[in-house]
Amino acid sequence: MNRVLVKICGLTREEDVISALECGADAIGFVFTQSPRQITIETAVRLAALVPAEVLRIGLFLNQPRSEIEQVLDAVTLDVLQFHGNETEADCLGFDIPWLKAVAMTDIDSARQAEKDYPNAKGLLLDSHTPGGQGGSGKVFDWSLIRPLGMPVWLAGGLTEANVAGAIKSVRPYAVDVSSGVESAPGIKDPNRMAAFIEAVREIDNETGRGSKT
Repeated sequence: MNRVLVKICGLTREEDVISALECGADAIGFVFTQSPRQITIETAVRLAALVPAEVLRIGLFLNQPRSEIEQVLDAVTLDVLQFHGNETEADCLGFDIPWLKAVAMTDIDSARQAEKDYPNAKGLLLDSHTPGGQGGSGKVFDWSLIRPLGMPVWLAGGLTEANVAGAIKSVRPYAVDVSSGVESAPGIKDPNRMAAFIEAVREIDNETGRGSKT
C-alpha cells in the first residue's frame, strides 16, 4: 500500500521551498490567483527550479482566463494544475497536463457530484472553502461527509500536525494538503511545523502499513 502524499501549498519564498523539500514534501503548491500567498510568474520560475523532478509542482488557479493559465505554463514548469473556482470540466481540459479539481464540501453529495462533473480529473481536492472560493480558510470540514470515491482524494481544510493523523485514519486519502496549518504568517512557512506535519503523516503511514513511496 502506498504512503499518503504530502503537499505543502502556498509557498512564496526560496527558503521555504528548500525547507519543505528537506522535510520530505511530495508536492509543492504555487498560488497564481489573488491571495496573500499569490506569487508572480517570475517568482514561480525561480521557486519551481528548486524542486526536483520526483516532487510534484502544482499550480493553483481560480476562475482565470485560459490565456492567463497558458502564460504561466509557458514560463513555469508545472506538473499538475489545481482548479479552485467554478470551472467546468471543459475549462480544465486542453492544457496537456494532469489536473485536480477542488471541491467545497458543503454536504454529503458534494464530492460524488464533483466526481460525475469532472470525470477526467486526476483527483478531487476536498476542502472547507465556500463554493467558488479559493480555500486557505484554515477550517476543518466534517470528514464524515466523505464517501468512497473512484478517484484519488486529496484532503485539505484546516489540517495541522495535531489533527492530520486523525484525518488520515478517518478519510484514508491519497494525499493531504496543508498551507496555513504550517505557517507563522500568511505565505510564510514555519520549518518546524512543516517537519512536525510530515513526521505525523509518516508515523501514521507506518502504523497503518502504508510506508512505501508511490
